Amino acid sequence: MPARVTYLRPMGMTEIVFAFLIYLLLFGAKGIPSFARTMGKAVREFRSATDQIQREILSTTDDIRKDVNQVRNSMDPMKSVPKRPSDARKGDESPADALKAD
Repeated sequence: MPARVTYLRPMGMTEIVFAFLIYLLLFGAKGIPSFARTMGKAVREFRSATDQIQREILSTTDDIRKDVNQVRNSMDPMKSVPKRPSDARKGDESPADALKAD
């Protein structure tokens, strides 16, 4: 039988109120400010961690994009075609180019 995988899900409003009531019963009204401070710190740290992870992922993907674009540009057949030499034969020039040369 395969292992059962459980996923964390965000708490709903009912669960938050229930947890708050349990905390109020255990620690009383005097414990609410410290609870609020602790929750505020936890939320700030969580947001900071998620922002840091997001920045790291974006910087890594930017590096990968640059590398892919470099490889793509180096393999572009139109960019690897050599330019015509400046002293091209007269037969290859257009009439406008011939007039400019004179």
